[in-house]
Amino acid sequence: MPQPTPPSVLRRPRLWIGTGLIAAVVSMLFALLYVGGNVNPKGNLRDLPVALVNADSGADAGGRHVNLGDQVVAGIQKAAEGDKSFDWQVVSREEADKRLGRGKVFGALVIPKDFSATVAALTSPQPAPQGKAAAAPTLTVLTNQSAGSIGSSMSSQAAQKAAHAASAQIGQELLKQAAAQKAPLPTAAQLKLADPVTVTVADGHPVGSRSAMGLSAFYYALVLVVCGMLGANLVNSQVDTALGYLHTDYGPVRKREPVQHTSRVRTLAVGMALMLGMALVMGTLVEVATVGILDMDASHLGLLWLYSVATIAVVGIGSLALFAAFGTPGMLLATIVFVAMAVPSSGATVPLQALPGFFRTLSEFEPLRQITEGMRAILYYGAQADAGLTRAWASMGIALAAALVFGFAVTRLYDRKGLHRIPSPADGSGTVAPEAAAPAAG
Repeated sequence: MPQPTPPSVLRRPRLWIGTGLIAAVVSMLFALLYVGGNVNPKGNLRDLPVALVNADSGADAGGRHVNLGDQVVAGIQKAAEGDKSFDWQVVSREEADKRLGRGKVFGALVIPKDFSATVAALTSPQPAPQGKAAAAPTLTVLTNQSAGSIGSSMSSQAAQKAAHAASAQIGQELLKQAAAQKAPLPTAAQLKLADPVTVTVADGHPVGSRSAMGLSAFYYALVLVVCGMLGANLVNSQVDTALGYLHTDYGPVRKREPVQHTSRVRTLAVGMALMLGMALVMGTLVEVATVGILDMDASHLGLLWLYSVATIAVVGIGSLALFAAFGTPGMLLATIVFVAMAVPSSGATVPLQALPGFFRTLSEFEPLRQITEGMRAILYYGAQADAGLTRAWASMGIALAAALVFGFAVTRLYDRKGLHRIPSPADGSGTVAPEAAAPAAG
């Protein structure tokens, strides 16, 4: 029987159709997922959490006690009734700092204790002490890059907009009060009264200078996921090579081990055991490279190492379970699960509150979101359990259990039905192919 030549292989419709369909599905799926999740964050924005702190103690002005802080809060809440983009959470300064330090809010607007007093002093008939100018009323906007740079930017913009709107409203009242006093004001003074509040921006939860502006947790988590997937591919091919199912090419030399007939369950168990060993090596080297060589800001190094090893192991074991259940298509499925659907739904760059509903649903079980939140807790939030670390460990345990149950259940079913990878003569299915029975020549 004549051997097919390369040109004749290219003339086969099945080759073009099969390859084309896979390429079309992959390219369309990745484009829809990656771009679809991030194409319109402002349009999809819903309930982005922002803290609103009113520490104003009020002041006596015009024979009555006023609290302009309460007015600012009321104005923001009224404006938010028709706009569900932001979730303004009225809390104390202490609680705001806690939420900033756990990544629960993306920023804060702080009204200081002396806010009403400094505003009232602008129109007070009593002059300021000699040599001292009246203190300017201020509102402080706090950012939180550790929770995500885009979400922090959105929060900052909203808080600054609200602060300037409050300043304009207060300015109108001050101009009315000045007009009632019937004292002419210079133009400069009128301009100052029209927009009296100074809005300052500060970092509410600073991260180190070598933290990729709050993105190092995401990049580190993504490296762990990729290591788990690549490690699983490596382990899968090496185990198949050792069992004689695949050959190994070293340049022009081809080597193949004798076929060792074994069950799918044992093959999967061997692969998972090898993956655990590879996770120890890869997790250690990832930390050495990022912290030791690149000097990435990090603390809790022991916990970081354990978390890295566990993440690579779980992702790798999950990938091996998919490989064992679906064969070659399992590799594509693992890429879709751990990368294509995981990255846009991770909330690491674009916050979850700015994603379409489909991606918010994915984020509830997609692994990269849980891994990233746990990594943020370790790198930025002092390894606090309620900053995402507990959820990450729990999700990892559930994923590991699901992978083990699914992988071994499917491979055991295949073995019981006699669906062996290479049928042996004892199966009554004919002789073993020569290339499977003996090593190939180099």
